Amino acid sequence: MIPVGQILADIPEQLPEELFTTLASVAGVRIERIVSRGHSSAPDFWYQQDEHEWIILLSGGAVLRWENDAEQALAPGDYVMIPAGTRHRVEGTLADENTIWLAVFIPPAVRA
Repeated sequence: MIPVGQILADIPEQLPEELFTTLASVAGVRIERIVSRGHSSAPDFWYQQDEHEWIILLSGGAVLRWENDAEQALAPGDYVMIPAGTRHRVEGTLADENTIWLAVFIPPAVRA
């Protein structure tokens, strides 16, 4: 039998930092579950990855900020493809419930 995982399992009651769990990785593609609860990027921190990042919000809520200062609110079911090299940050997540993201990181050689 092929093992079955549970995306909502193993989330601690206390979450002082975001929780990153690699669910699968093959041929340069990585799938992560990210759990946030009231977390945000540090004030002067920007993500600018070498990989494309496709994310979908499974639960909770979040606000992304882009380098041009535009903000984008995300609700469950919303997804976005962030091209490699795009500066972005997590402006905030809900403080009173888990925000669960599914992130797929794709090598830049694969066109977004």
